[in-house]
Amino acid sequence: MSGSNSTGTTSVPAPSLTDAGFVAPAETDILTGALADLNAAFGNALNTDLATPQGQLATTLAAILGDAYDQMMAVFDGVDPARSSGQMQDAIGQLYFLERRGATATVVSVVCTGSPGTVVPEGTLIQDSSGNKYAADGSITLNATGTATGTFSCTTTGAIDCPVNTVSIYQSVTGLSSVTNPAAGVTGSDQEGRIAFEQRRQESVAANAVGTLGAISGAVQAVSGVTDAYVTDNATGAAVTTGGVSIAAHSLFVCVNGGTDEDIGLAILRKKPPGCGYTGTTSVTVSDPNSAYGTAPSYTVQFTRATPTPVYIAVTLQSSSAVPATAETEIQAAILSAFNGEDGGSRARIGGKLFASRFYAAVAALGTWVQIVEITIGTTASPTGFTTQMQIDQIPTLDASGITVTVQ
Repeated sequence: MSGSNSTGTTSVPAPSLTDAGFVAPAETDILTGALADLNAAFGNALNTDLATPQGQLATTLAAILGDAYDQMMAVFDGVDPARSSGQMQDAIGQLYFLERRGATATVVSVVCTGSPGTVVPEGTLIQDSSGNKYAADGSITLNATGTATGTFSCTTTGAIDCPVNTVSIYQSVTGLSSVTNPAAGVTGSDQEGRIAFEQRRQESVAANAVGTLGAISGAVQAVSGVTDAYVTDNATGAAVTTGGVSIAAHSLFVCVNGGTDEDIGLAILRKKPPGCGYTGTTSVTVSDPNSAYGTAPSYTVQFTRATPTPVYIAVTLQSSSAVPATAETEIQAAILSAFNGEDGGSRARIGGKLFASRFYAAVAALGTWVQIVEITIGTTASPTGFTTQMQIDQIPTLDASGITVTVQ
């Protein structure tokens, strides 16, 4: 007999908990055991055909046990960070003082034009052609030529597209005459998914430390509104070029997308090692939050706002009578979803290397009419390459107009 208890035995195989984890018996084996138990209870004279009442009862019992074991498997899988999801993943996140990030906002890089010296205050609102509002992430001061570039975050979270050259002034600022976005915005996202949350958990493991690059990255990425960050340093006594960016001697380089200047500056200050300099294009003054100070000292923290860098993708399909008239629109939507990580895969990130092959599955999944000849990617229109590399101060952006579809 496969199992036993204080009142008897059973032919139903028992589950086991081994070094390999929880192992449940197959439902077919459970059914066989249940039929054997019922038959034995009636003197081994029952007809065990599944169409009989006793066969139906055994089938129900096997299904009940199978469902229970499936739920137990889900619980055991839920304690593994690589497999967990939903509430179980949230519980693991709590161990690291992490909460699932809610929907994030689209961030757009905006060129402001007007009178030299004009200050565009933090929080100033602009709008796009669809009526969505965007608030300045920090104050922006127009230079001697009357221009300056700053980032604005959408006041409505979620996957809101901001195409090229669609923003305009909404809230009047004296001295500010126009705004424009030469590149599409970095599209926001809905509530953080399973894969993205697990990736952030891994990156946050060092967040409780001080002085390490991982600690700084984890702290910056935990800032509200931040959607991505890249952190590196130069420990040598001379400037070095890393990922296309010149980093000064003995200095820290942090590139960020989203979040307010003050929150990012404070996160960096809390985690960076003492005496380390900065390389960055954005400066913000923050006070040391240590409660031991009667009068907290202030420091100027520098970091770099990620430069939105347009990406272009070209898809070539084999011609067929099955290709629908909506092929281009469907392909554009599928690629945008994959680019933003909405398909469950990784999203395009600061300093990342983008592969054309990343989008094959998304396009192929549209239907049997899809016969891909080639997908190419690059940072110029009509790309011919299969990969493209971002600098560590660049974040890739993609607009539907940058996705071309050719049927040949």
